[in-house]
Amino acid sequence: MPELPLPPLWLPRRQEDSHKGTYGRCLIVAGSRGMAGAASLSGTAALRVGTGLVTVAAPDNCVDVVAAWEPCYTTLGLACANGQLLAPDAIAQIASHPADAVGFGPGMGTSDSQVELARWFYAHREVPAVIDADGLNCLALSSADWKTHRGPRILTPHPGEFRRMLASPAMEVDQLRSQARSWAGEHGVVLVLKGHRTLVTDGVSCYENPTGNPGMATGGSGDVLTGVIAGLLAQGLSPFDAARLGVYLHGLAGDLSAQRIGPAGLLARDLLDDLPKALQRTSVAPRPRIGFLS
Repeated sequence: MPELPLPPLWLPRRQEDSHKGTYGRCLIVAGSRGMAGAASLSGTAALRVGTGLVTVAAPDNCVDVVAAWEPCYTTLGLACANGQLLAPDAIAQIASHPADAVGFGPGMGTSDSQVELARWFYAHREVPAVIDADGLNCLALSSADWKTHRGPRILTPHPGEFRRMLASPAMEVDQLRSQARSWAGEHGVVLVLKGHRTLVTDGVSCYENPTGNPGMATGGSGDVLTGVIAGLLAQGLSPFDAARLGVYLHGLAGDLSAQRIGPAGLLARDLLDDLPKALQRTSVAPRPRIGFLS
């Protein structure tokens, strides 16, 4: 096996007397009818990076599908009528659900109700959150003020989503990367610009991820990343550290999956099997190069 790049930071060993509450509560708000897999992948990924308690909130017209995927998370059915999310009722449900961190957006859809929910969540819920996929698209559709947010925010666009956020459809990838640092700083967020050598920046520091491979260019891979970063946030990592370690672990899991089954035909759910193996490579620091996080 080729030598693997070192992680951007090391995680401490688990405490002998710890329990599920020690490792955080993560809420994943995701999915819609026909897109239940996005919610399931995100929720399972949060568990696979060691989160103690995970709840997946999905519309009640598809929440049974989400629940059937994985018995180790709980589910919350968001109010629907006639196949449409009821935004005021769903807002009340999400507002009252306890969480240390939230992953918001994968497979959610972009109807008027989802847009209303995304605008409320981004601006008003104080908990640290990862916003991805349709969460970002809903905010772009609503011309949201990206500076207005009550809690820490990690935004994880691919280049197409970042173009929508900037309202610059013709911007090339190199231009997007050059914009990322200043945009993150201006809006007070951590930005994860996904792609080859995924870029993570908080406007001050930048991290370019060395892991990952072309086999990860498959549907659902980004949903897994949302759960990974949200799970690390729930365990107490800072937004920038959760983002940079999250993209490293996500890419490393993809590299391990590609070594195991090859890159062609790799599925997003394969990453779930290899995330614990990737996590093991960050939890024991080699001596004397670096110590554990406090």
